[in-house]
Amino acid sequence: MSTKVPENTTDQEIDIFQLSKSIGNFFDRINAAIFQSIQFFVRNWVVVLILLIVGFGFGWYLDSNKKSFENQVIVTPNFGSVDYLYAKIDLIQSKVISGDASFLKNVVGISDPKLIKKIEIKPVADVYKFIEDKEQNFELIKLMAEVGEVKKVLEDNVTSKNYTFHTISFVSDEAINEKEVVEPLMKYLNDSEYFAAIQKIGYKNLEQQIAQNDTILLQIDNVLNGFSNKVKGGSNNDKLIYYNENLQLNDIIKTKQKLVTDQGENRLKLISFDKTIREINSTLNINDNKITNGRFKFLFPVFFIFIFVLISLFSKFYSKQQRIHNTKSI
Repeated sequence: MSTKVPENTTDQEIDIFQLSKSIGNFFDRINAAIFQSIQFFVRNWVVVLILLIVGFGFGWYLDSNKKSFENQVIVTPNFGSVDYLYAKIDLIQSKVISGDASFLKNVVGISDPKLIKKIEIKPVADVYKFIEDKEQNFELIKLMAEVGEVKKVLEDNVTSKNYTFHTISFVSDEAINEKEVVEPLMKYLNDSEYFAAIQKIGYKNLEQQIAQNDTILLQIDNVLNGFSNKVKGGSNNDKLIYYNENLQLNDIIKTKQKLVTDQGENRLKLISFDKTIREINSTLNINDNKITNGRFKFLFPVFFIFIFVLISLFSKFYSKQQRIHNTKSI
């Protein structure tokens, strides 16, 4: 028969005692650090007060004079020029980042390139316009939504680049003039021999389509007027009128309705088809304080005090190490 050796509880009690002592020492060190911190600020209260005043004044000055303006130009790219438009804006942004003032001034035509700090383009999300009278687009949205979130699908480049309107946004440090920035920018975006040729042909084709539809509508009206006259004549003669089913009068009326709708849309398109990248509207010099929001007056006092504390700690550390070095040398 085997017997178990009883566990030594003395070691466990020692370990618990040491753990408790370590925890107590830890809190003592924290209390000492807090006391030393308070003592440091009390001892240097004059310097801290001066830093607070100077930091607040300097921050207030920056908040008052630091200006940032948001500018937006809404455009519509025609003739399949969406990717071309996005590539052009990305190119300008890369030149802004690299500080290529020569490109911005001589190629884009911006007289003061330093005004532009950032430029980007985003689609104006209009999913209803995207799927309006376009069943294939609606089916595409449904299909893509099955494999991902609807919001991500609508914001995806494949979908968003097919929206009608897009917003070109750029940030400037000063208020800008439309003639100095927007007009040269739009001229640069439309400076493409390929799309210029397509624009001329597309505009002419649309004019021809409108003229042809007007002719067809006139012919349909003549046909409908002929039926109307026959009906009136038949009612006056009190005779039974027989209509041939092959005339498909209902289809003629539906065709006219569709042509009228198409003509309205075509005449609206004609307004924007005069340019490859058509400017719709521009909103300039929106005072933008999102970057700082008046926070400099609070950030700089904290920053100055933080630097002062670091310098004091470094000075104390250096003095301590100097004394140790001198002691060892003796």
